[in-house]
Amino acid sequence: MPAGPESQARESLRERAVAAFLRFLLKALLQPGFRATRPIEQQRRWLEKVSRLTLAPKGAIFAPGTSGGVPGEWVAPRQGGPDGRKVLLYLHGGAYCVGSPRTHRAITGHLALRCRSRVFALDYRLAPEHPFPAAIEDGVAAYRGLLDAGHEPHDIAIAGDSAGGGLALATALKLRELGRPFPAALVAFSPWVDLAPRAGCGVPRGETMIEPAWLDVSAGHYLAGRDPAEPLASPVRADLAGLPATLVQVGTDEVLLSDSERLYERLRAAGVDARLTVYPRRWHVFQSGAGVLRDADRALDEVAGFLRDRVRS
Repeated sequence: MPAGPESQARESLRERAVAAFLRFLLKALLQPGFRATRPIEQQRRWLEKVSRLTLAPKGAIFAPGTSGGVPGEWVAPRQGGPDGRKVLLYLHGGAYCVGSPRTHRAITGHLALRCRSRVFALDYRLAPEHPFPAAIEDGVAAYRGLLDAGHEPHDIAIAGDSAGGGLALATALKLRELGRPFPAALVAFSPWVDLAPRAGCGVPRGETMIEPAWLDVSAGHYLAGRDPAEPLASPVRADLAGLPATLVQVGTDEVLLSDSERLYERLRAAGVDARLTVYPRRWHVFQSGAGVLRDADRALDEVAGFLRDRVRS
């Protein structure tokens, strides 16, 4: 039966309570780990520990593997298997310096289930040990590995969050430069697409994890002296004409909201089939709350619908 006004109100109150609890946890546990002055190795260990609090779905299987010689993690539905040969290449966030497939299982697992697709979460090389453009090289190699394994471009989508969202765009731009076919679609959660310094930028009251100073230090590690205006470093500054259909999701309560808005405007101006969904009162990569936070579930359902209309297998 449809929910009446009273039950809808209770649901709304529950959602607000869940959101408030998750926001508290992120600010208390995750944000302290992302300090500009904290050594990178400490940040990596901290994120690995905190990410264990997220809920990887029991209906997904996670297994180590490779694509194009680059290591990563294959994710697939435990029952029923994927639909056809559809595959999603996922690029995790972490400011190009931290993170791994393990830290993002709450997203990749739910994507595999909702999209009825295999997901390859790429364990791309991180800065400062491997600065720009190492991550892009790994993204291109993994995509080419999928093609070599028999997937057609229309079988494949590329998605990513934060730096991984920017990396998804940069990988597509590099494929164009190399004359390689595009994937069927791109998906970017709160993408970091402009690596220019942000010192002095305002921080929304609801921001839960990112500080401009941390972004600037991380960008310095990744760029290693290169110009942040280079199109593959900051895709929002690139010629975006011809890119595949792109879905961008972002929350209002985050430092990178303007990146998503600018990216969407640039994509539309370039004639790209682009969609921007802004979630009120949601924080950076809130999709990691899937299974707990209804907005995260809605967001990943939107991704599944977006890809279902574009990825053919």
